Amino acid sequence: MLSRRNLLGAAAGSLLLTACGTAGKGRPKLRVSITGKGDGDTRLLFKAAGIQPSGFDLVYSEFQSGHLVVEALNGGSLDYGGMSEIPPIFAAASTIQSFRQIAVAHGDVNNQVVLVPRGSRARSIADLKGKRVGYVRATTAQYFLIRMLEEVGLSWDDIIPVAMGVSDGAAAFSQGALDAWAIYGFPIQRAIATEGARILRTANGILSGNYLVSAHVDALADPDKAAIIREYLALVQKGFGWAAAHQDEWAGIVAQDIGVPRDYVLDQFRRKSATYELRPVTPEAIGSQQQVADVFFKAGLVPKRVDVRPLWDARFNDAIPKRG
Repeated sequence: MLSRRNLLGAAAGSLLLTACGTAGKGRPKLRVSITGKGDGDTRLLFKAAGIQPSGFDLVYSEFQSGHLVVEALNGGSLDYGGMSEIPPIFAAASTIQSFRQIAVAHGDVNNQVVLVPRGSRARSIADLKGKRVGYVRATTAQYFLIRMLEEVGLSWDDIIPVAMGVSDGAAAFSQGALDAWAIYGFPIQRAIATEGARILRTANGILSGNYLVSAHVDALADPDKAAIIREYLALVQKGFGWAAAHQDEWAGIVAQDIGVPRDYVLDQFRRKSATYELRPVTPEAIGSQQQVADVFFKAGLVPKRVDVRPLWDARFNDAIPKRG
């Protein structure tokens, strides 16, 4: 079970603040999270697409996972952050929720997988019984691993779950300390390209593809900051549109950023379950997160049943343009 002390320590240990190069004195600023590298890095996307905000500057903070983004929002060091459906559920089970979920970034779930190392004899999730499986706590990795085990008649207690951050997981997997690794994003392509890792199963059919856009309650209460968030949402949608229309070019940029051959990223792009786009808050999106919350409660991983509805705020629904 996550403790606030552990999360604060992890956030302090992994947070890296970087201001954008165009920051000017006196201009308003939006403090935005970046989780991971490559395809998930908005800075990289904006640079590739030639997108630059007018009238405000962006101050980026880097995180390894969404639960650290939630902790930063709750701590007041972010205005705007992205994460999966899972981290807010743990926050909702606690006493502090200083953010609201204002939009959905719908996208790929085939880049969320269980990896096995070169030479592994595992051919299905059932083969992981009694094995050491790494995962990132309070993220999609933990959720889809629970669901995959259930599908083959196994429980959390049938494996040796090893909770660790992304970089520690990558090191453990590379050194042979894990029999499998439930992970997401750019470490997948890197492990396949450099270590001969193999995808045992993707999260397609388990995850909804909904990644949540959240904002701090103080930013939402400030009319000027709320107006900036409104404009930023439109810029993000524009960036997603550029990426969808320039997949080959984008793959080359991402490959260079994460340090793997372009063909590996192109292969991942071709296997995408969906290309990214912003979507408004809907009853379906709220219901999807509620289903996830109920799974964690049933598994005994949150202390009480969580109602996710109070976390949502639909005020920006009219600010999300259709993706170009």
